Amino acid sequence: MQQSQLDPLPDMPFRIVSQTIGRGAYASIKKAIPLQENSPIFAVKLIHKGYAIKQGRISAKQIAMEVSLHSHIGQHPNVIEWFATGEDDIWRWIAMEYAAGGDLFDKIEADVGVEEDIAHLYFLQLISGVSFVHSKGVAHRDLKPENILLSGSGSLKLADFGMATMFEYKGQRKMTNTICGSPPYIAPEVLQCSKPDKRAADAVKYSADLVDIWSCGVILFVLLVGNTPWDEPTSGSWEFQEYVRTNGRSTDSLWARLPPDTLSLLRGMMNIEANNRFTFAQIRQHPWYTRRNPLLTADGKVSDPLTLATQMLARLRIDLTAEITPSQPRSQPEAMDIDTHPPAQEDWTSKLAATQPETPINDVFFDWERPAPRLLGTHAISSTQPLAHSDSVISSTAASAVTTGSTRSVGARPIGHFNPTLQALADEPTMSQFSQTPGVPLSLTQHARQFRDIVPSYSLTRFFSAVSPGLLIPMLRDALHQLNVPQPTRIPETEPHAERVAVLKVRTLDERKQSLHGEVLVDRFQVVQGMGGVEDGDGGVVELLEVRFVKLKGDPLEWRRFFKKVTLLCRDAVYSSDGGVA
Repeated sequence: MQQSQLDPLPDMPFRIVSQTIGRGAYASIKKAIPLQENSPIFAVKLIHKGYAIKQGRISAKQIAMEVSLHSHIGQHPNVIEWFATGEDDIWRWIAMEYAAGGDLFDKIEADVGVEEDIAHLYFLQLISGVSFVHSKGVAHRDLKPENILLSGSGSLKLADFGMATMFEYKGQRKMTNTICGSPPYIAPEVLQCSKPDKRAADAVKYSADLVDIWSCGVILFVLLVGNTPWDEPTSGSWEFQEYVRTNGRSTDSLWARLPPDTLSLLRGMMNIEANNRFTFAQIRQHPWYTRRNPLLTADGKVSDPLTLATQMLARLRIDLTAEITPSQPRSQPEAMDIDTHPPAQEDWTSKLAATQPETPINDVFFDWERPAPRLLGTHAISSTQPLAHSDSVISSTAASAVTTGSTRSVGARPIGHFNPTLQALADEPTMSQFSQTPGVPLSLTQHARQFRDIVPSYSLTRFFSAVSPGLLIPMLRDALHQLNVPQPTRIPETEPHAERVAVLKVRTLDERKQSLHGEVLVDRFQVVQGMGGVEDGDGGVVELLEVRFVKLKGDPLEWRRFFKKVTLLCRDAVYSSDGGVA
């Protein structure tokens, strides 16, 4: 028996907000974690065992290993805390700390990056978390933007130990030959394991902890530049070959944008010879690591969350007058080949172990990485971190100006239940990225009390439009077509006043040749006219469309880059608080 998606059992103090699960899983969770009204918010990662094993290339042993290693690690300020686990015939669940700040890399501008102080802050917290994990003899092996989250105060949280392994136990070190990770972040020695016979005595193996050091270096690069240094560390990547040829002194324009003090640190962490790679002790002694940072306290915590949030949001800018230009010259996949052919990479890509199963894009009863809606109670259950995203259009700073009452599982608001004023909409963090005036609206920061009041947990890959659905939907479809994202010849018709206007599927490859799957959701909502900007003729309630780009699979930074391209192609329909439609 299965519960309806938003229907709690009578005695449960929380609600399932993203999946439909049976009473067995409910009872198992409740028994393992007795909940009271003052219990902390937690998140639950739900793994559909049958689907994961059959379709996701995830073995039962791998699921059990994730549970075992995550629980073994223990508590650390920069690591998602493990609480409990359980299972029934269908589901395996893992209860863990809730990362209230959402994805870190969803808040970083593609091809721009963050200010040096912010990059330094998150790099120090990343090293703190990873070194703690290593001190327990565990290597993560899948360090990438998808697995780096934020707390409600803006601190970094390391998540998802689905590819973790024990590399040291009771003083004994173990090498491994599992090919896993994401190609732009993977260390070159991992790929060498695909060449010889793994069963042979001389099979190539690697040190899992040194792989994490390499990935931390790539993540620092991405923080500073807003792009990865290469598609993959193989002979097929000219950027990587340039890095190897110049001994880390690449003439690639991306490297020229790095602060000079970081270059020697990156070369040390991303040394081709794994055994010569920087240790944590060497990283912590580097001058760039020890530099003064006003955003950090002496013990590595965020000193002023509001200042940090303001600086991060100010960096997210979409110039609606800009032209679309690729950040790197890369080949694009043929539009109709996306669903039937893998990327043009070496054979090792098909051997990569996955932390999550491939997301079926059509007719799926749940999505592995769909952001969940705003919390409906004290606690949240979801499929994966970041969890229980607030999908409310209006942030908590403007909450007093609206009445919320969502009854749907994807976060859209029923017409007549959600009526923000135009002033409240202008204070929505999403609007800041389209403003012609640099910076963050003063009205947004004046009422902020915590980091997420300025930088919300929910994704900012969205825009609003005053254009009618009859004009906007063809415009979106044309933009997707120009970006080689195939669309069906027709889309299902909706009721004239239906809340959900359209769902456009996205299944493509990003600029680094990695899978990028998601949806473009178009919803209606109403706005009370409290200021100028949208005219409806009677001075009452007007209707706007919210266009949300929901990532199901892929790099959050690449998803934002894709969102920016679509937005620029639809610029004539984007509503701006500076003066209505751009």
